[in-house]
Amino acid sequence: MNASTPNDPNAVIECQNLGRNFTIGRGLFAEKKTLRAVQDVNLKVQRGEVLAVVGESGCGKTTLAKMLLGLLPPSTGDIYFEGEPLQNVDRHSIARRVQPVFQDPYSSLNPRKTLASIIALPLNVHNVGTSEERKKRVEEIMEMVGLPRRLLYSYPSQLSGGQRQRVAIARALVMKPEVLICDEPTSALDVSVQAQILNLLQDLRKELNLTYVFISHNLAVVEHMADQLAVMYLGRLIEYGASSEVFANPRHPYTKMLLNSVLTPDPSLGLPGSASDGDFPNPLDPPSGCVFHPRCAECMPQCMTTLPGILQDDKGLVECHLYTETAANAA
Repeated sequence: MNASTPNDPNAVIECQNLGRNFTIGRGLFAEKKTLRAVQDVNLKVQRGEVLAVVGESGCGKTTLAKMLLGLLPPSTGDIYFEGEPLQNVDRHSIARRVQPVFQDPYSSLNPRKTLASIIALPLNVHNVGTSEERKKRVEEIMEMVGLPRRLLYSYPSQLSGGQRQRVAIARALVMKPEVLICDEPTSALDVSVQAQILNLLQDLRKELNLTYVFISHNLAVVEHMADQLAVMYLGRLIEYGASSEVFANPRHPYTKMLLNSVLTPDPSLGLPGSASDGDFPNPLDPPSGCVFHPRCAECMPQCMTTLPGILQDDKGLVECHLYTETAANAA
């Protein structure tokens, strides 16, 4: 994979034409198929900001997160970390500077280890400091995430879900990383606990000047957290821009559908509807043309046969014939 030059060397993370394919076997005699989990994704994350990646299950969010963590190599395209191709950065260096917070705090922690051992694990792996220095660092980070010191030698089974997720955040922060990749970090928690964890993440971001890539399908959470918003559908980045702009003036029909499906606390608005009657398509056999056209309320003839171009302007990026046609007519 030949790396090109990053468009923005000041970005912490930048992706150019990023893609990831998987070969799927469907039986002993059946022909194998290619699953294009992520296709032609272009985005960048500036230092100190929160990029949220949203979309339905199966749209490629987690695959994208794994590539940003260096856990999956891209099939196509390039990832840059602070202007340097990710494949040229030492794996230990990536682990020091980019850390994950996983979705399920019940399965991401070793039930046989104490909190002290779990949180100190990255320090041990990277051989950072003496045993006393590591213990002191663990105590400091526990206090920072709101865990009392008396829990130092407790086990995960003795904690609530919210406390376990605080342990996961402490483990991610103990190496003083620059970027956190948060993959649905609150979806397994009660609503009241979700708010506490989100507020904690916001406080830590300001205190430690952290950069977040926030993977979620919860648009209410995203609106609260994100500076930039990337909307994915069937592996493609179909809309991208400032979160406030996308929420106020969504352009892609799929983004509009997502926003219309959000349950609001106002009883006069009733239950949310959906602009789409179709089901999520088979990723192994994606539709021709625009991948969203079978579910789109604004589908045009060219949508069924031709992949739309990308319009990029001061509002962000959108991949839709509605805008590429409008832009061409205006020109």
